[in-house]
Amino acid sequence: MFEKISIHTPRQFVPSNINIGNWTTLEPLFKQLEEQIKTASSAEKLELFILNWEELSAAVSEEGSKRYIAMTCQTEDKDAEKAYLDFVEKIEPEEKKCNFLLAKKLIQHPNLKELKNQRYEVFIRDTALQVELFRSENVSLETKTAKLGQQYQKTIGGLTVQFEGKEQTLIQMSRHLEEPERKHRQKAWELVANRRLEEAEKIDVYINDLAEIRNQMSENAGFPNYRDFAHQRLGRFDYSPDDCISFQEAIEEEMVPLLRELQDERLQALGINELKPWDTATDPKGRPPLKPFEKVSDLVARSQAIFNQVDGNLADWFQTMQDLGLLDLANRKGKAPGGYQCSLDESRLPFIFMNSVGVQRDVETLLHEAGHAFHAMASQNEPLHSYRHAPIEFCEVASMAMELLGSEFLEEFYNEEEARRARIAHLEGIVFVFPWIATVDAFQHWLYLNPNHSIEERDKAWSNLIDRFGGNVDWTNYESAKAKLWHKQLHIFLHPFYYIEYGIAQLGALQVWANSKNNSSKALADYKAALALGGSRPLPKLFEHCNIRFDLSRNTVAPMANLLRKELNTLKN
Repeated sequence: MFEKISIHTPRQFVPSNINIGNWTTLEPLFKQLEEQIKTASSAEKLELFILNWEELSAAVSEEGSKRYIAMTCQTEDKDAEKAYLDFVEKIEPEEKKCNFLLAKKLIQHPNLKELKNQRYEVFIRDTALQVELFRSENVSLETKTAKLGQQYQKTIGGLTVQFEGKEQTLIQMSRHLEEPERKHRQKAWELVANRRLEEAEKIDVYINDLAEIRNQMSENAGFPNYRDFAHQRLGRFDYSPDDCISFQEAIEEEMVPLLRELQDERLQALGINELKPWDTATDPKGRPPLKPFEKVSDLVARSQAIFNQVDGNLADWFQTMQDLGLLDLANRKGKAPGGYQCSLDESRLPFIFMNSVGVQRDVETLLHEAGHAFHAMASQNEPLHSYRHAPIEFCEVASMAMELLGSEFLEEFYNEEEARRARIAHLEGIVFVFPWIATVDAFQHWLYLNPNHSIEERDKAWSNLIDRFGGNVDWTNYESAKAKLWHKQLHIFLHPFYYIEYGIAQLGALQVWANSKNNSSKALADYKAALALGGSRPLPKLFEHCNIRFDLSRNTVAPMANLLRKELNTLKN
């Protein structure tokens, strides 16, 4: 799969022919690093130690990424599964222990203060946090959560239903929710909902086991609950759990009313009395679903044409990904759900994974993941592996802003009227996603602040949040499906508390888009300059370099809600 790629910068410390997947060959390198930091008698030697450590980290990270990519591309491949689990079980735990020892020695080093303050400010801050939170007893627990997450992905990725005479994945079934015939949509939705419910007991066991392990991890680290531990471990230096709760409330006050307005419009346009779960994706005027492409090759070619118009650098980067085989975009049975961009940290190249089935959402997803890819390529020349990764809150600005900037050129996929429909669907999707983000985040707060809850209490808590944030959708007679709807949100299982970042970043992306409407060339230049910083500056500074505000209050949420309302009204009239 990765035959065409090569290491970006020649190794200076890691031997070129080393087997990264074998701990016996890796361990001596960590021992060498221990000796280097012990004998680092100056800031220059300490800096060389950091560069060598980061080089090794990038090499190990890339090996893990390759194995993860192979496993998710085909979850039924036993060899790929074994290779991934071997890495998770045999390499990652040992690497974490060694990295902790090195981090501790660095933080305690007498020459640390002699390093350039601004250059290493973020690196030292993050390293100190790693030392503060590390507990050796948590290493094996993290391995267990990774294995449970892999089992969840395998379960969800293997789900199919028989519909219209053929076997279809649940992702493929999403196309049918856009069909104009209401009974057809209902049948498709019910089939998928019931298939998920058949696995509900198994998935509830996954989260029970994951929550128990995570609660133990937080207790080991001296935290009163897993929420506060996870928040700290995610490096949220610039906002607190209370800020997240305030953000949820701002979404409830500013975005949920707009959501209800759009749902009322949809209800009237469809001429129905209740808005059911299968009525939210179809065109309200009864037009057939948008069909942006038939083949994945068309998706790629037309996306390339969009990037050609947005910016020459971006276009070149996307072409490079094609040339190097760094795209796996088609849905198929046995492929893990969702979409992601994964960085190959030593090659300094991005890989895009998604499950396209020929719908408008696929176009948005590729633009989104391409934004992540551009972020990785913009920071290629950064020597520090750690700095080639920005905080998630800004990584998602890169991706979500690219959705909005790219949507200006949707005529590459559609005629003028269809492009207008697609833009409306995209902006309405942004309105819809803010309340969903608040729901998922609030649910995770509840989940880990109530560690002894029952399954029934958990179902009720989720259902209450759907009532709070979900607008006017009527779930009568489908209460069981409503209570288990969170089972499809893989972040809850794989990346706990990593979801509020999407809301924070969406606020940033909307600001980039607003800036582009005033001065498109400056907005794009600011965007690219901020991407090139990677993670070398604190989060608020990255937002500042992009000429946008880092703020979770109604002061920012309200203007963005008004922007969305205004743009939608313009497109519809």
